[in-house]
Amino acid sequence: MQANLKELEDRLWDAADDLRANSGLKASEYGTPVLGLIFLRFADVRFEAESPRIEAKGSARRKIGPADYQAERVIYLAPAARFGALLDLPEGSDLGKAVNEAMRLVEEHNPDLAGVLPRNYSSIPNETIVSLLRHISSYTKSVEGDAFGLIYEYFLGRFALAEGQGAGEFFTPMSIVKLIVEIIEPFHGRILDPACGSGGMFVQSAYFVERHQGSPGNELSVFGQEKTGETVKLAKMNLAIHGLSGDVREGNSYYEDPHESHGRFDFVMANPPFNVDKIDKAKLEDDPRFPLLPKADNGNYIWIQLFANSLNEQGRAGFVMANSASDARHSEAEIRQRLIEDRLVDVMVAVSPNFFYTVTLPVTLWFLDRGKKGGEREDQVLFIDARQVFNQIDRAHRDFTTEQLEFLANIVRLYRGEDPEFAEDKNELFDERFPEGEFADVTGLCKVATIEEIKAQGWSLNPGRYVGTEVEELEDEVFEEKLAEAQAELRVLGAQARELEEGVDAVLTQLLEK
Repeated sequence: MQANLKELEDRLWDAADDLRANSGLKASEYGTPVLGLIFLRFADVRFEAESPRIEAKGSARRKIGPADYQAERVIYLAPAARFGALLDLPEGSDLGKAVNEAMRLVEEHNPDLAGVLPRNYSSIPNETIVSLLRHISSYTKSVEGDAFGLIYEYFLGRFALAEGQGAGEFFTPMSIVKLIVEIIEPFHGRILDPACGSGGMFVQSAYFVERHQGSPGNELSVFGQEKTGETVKLAKMNLAIHGLSGDVREGNSYYEDPHESHGRFDFVMANPPFNVDKIDKAKLEDDPRFPLLPKADNGNYIWIQLFANSLNEQGRAGFVMANSASDARHSEAEIRQRLIEDRLVDVMVAVSPNFFYTVTLPVTLWFLDRGKKGGEREDQVLFIDARQVFNQIDRAHRDFTTEQLEFLANIVRLYRGEDPEFAEDKNELFDERFPEGEFADVTGLCKVATIEEIKAQGWSLNPGRYVGTEVEELEDEVFEEKLAEAQAELRVLGAQARELEEGVDAVLTQLLEK
């Protein structure tokens, strides 16, 4: 199934890329209409599958309407909004106008989607829309809900790559999101993401609940905030395509708190923008989310306090943060010390470079847990150095394999005294490092440090300071082989350096002769 889905995703992407080639639209412009058509196709498939069951509940006295579909978490589609109706329009029809009308009808009958769906199809050539409709329809005949969700997320990631530096405004790589979810374990409750982007944290939380035989719609209440209106729309579409409803609002999380978040949430997850400056701290002085304002012109510890102080008494948080925050000094160090002394910090995970589209530098994942105070882990923090754990996608991008994700999450479960979870009968990474199935410090990988040990390190939360370095033991023959390889490489580099030096000398000689 996974291989078939990957092939399907790639074929759909090739079809969608026709927009870039033939419409003159940029990635930021053609991404949304393509996602809109994928959304409409998903809604159509789900509507067709569920309609007989829902309609059977009606009678001569009581007609079934949009509200009945909404009660079943099914998007209601008027006849003119059906994907098949668009395909069946006669040749020469204004397809851009027809698709815009279909999107309007979906919004009209589904209040959660009001003002969300794209309406820019009139700017796209008719033949391109026809091509997209046919490809999306023919490639997805047997696709079910979960697969549609994966396709949507795949397209978000591809558009993120296409947009380069703007990617982080709406998309966090899936493997990072999955690891955060696996560690904070959102089985049920209220979830906040105050920098929610396209809503990936909510979607992966829903998958987590489903994997543990729960119903996301019944177990989770999701609340998001995002400063960009277009990104809010992406998030609402993403929630809908996964059968979730949530309260996602546009706003600046520094200055606006529409969800009244202080002390309210069971879980907080986020990938906030790093190292933001020029924040107007005067506006934050009376906000209970920010009891200690850093003197540095840097937003990292403003975000960290927002996350920490949005948790209820048993709440957990997991978020991405720049590495520099783990060792930041002066007023930021004071805030970090307070968090540690208050027993909020639970797990710190160092991640290698090239996981993100917006930054190539390594990052650290922070995990807070208010519920650990008074328990066995009260005076402990688990440090994991995962910088050597990754899958190289291409020269510039990395992610975690399923086995690697499972391995890292199970380290945390052992530390918490929980049973490890395995998708298969065995996980070689886990079995090699934890053969007894119990937690133990592993040099170069993980260590449980006490508050006193952290104090001795100047309140640093940098995993590298605690886990140590794994010494690689090499057989004599292997060592000699590696040494020979290094020497050969050094000789090549030396030759290249000499060639470069000679070339520079030749250019300088020519310039002087002139």
